[in-house]
Amino acid sequence: MDIDGFKGVNDRYGHEAGDELLIQFAQRLQSAVRDVDTVARLAGDEFVVILESLQTQQDALNVADKILNAMRVPFELTHSRVHVSSSIGVAVYLPDEDGEIGPEELLAMADKAMYAAKRRGKNRVEVGKITDA
Repeated sequence: MDIDGFKGVNDRYGHEAGDELLIQFAQRLQSAVRDVDTVARLAGDEFVVILESLQTQQDALNVADKILNAMRVPFELTHSRVHVSSSIGVAVYLPDEDGEIGPEELLAMADKAMYAAKRRGKNRVEVGKITDA
């Protein structure tokens, strides 16, 4: 996933505000998932969440919707209040259904889905397909 409008925050309010937004975004993201899940910043304004032990794709979509809703609340930065959203790409691996898929393929699927979410208007979730890996 990444932060829609992050460049605009950096350009308008400066890099310190951008850094503050990244910290708050990461904190909000961490609080939107379970303790057993992993949140990491990949680069710039891109983050990845690894959801452990989900049973269905719908479980992942429910978490993604929870994240989207959490990010719709304005961020209170030191010198400004900003509204941003997130574009989320979901890739789900269900061993009984999907055969062997490595982490690189899952990340590629999620990345393509995230860019599809951006193309389709941002502030949304798209699901990657195995053919996108």
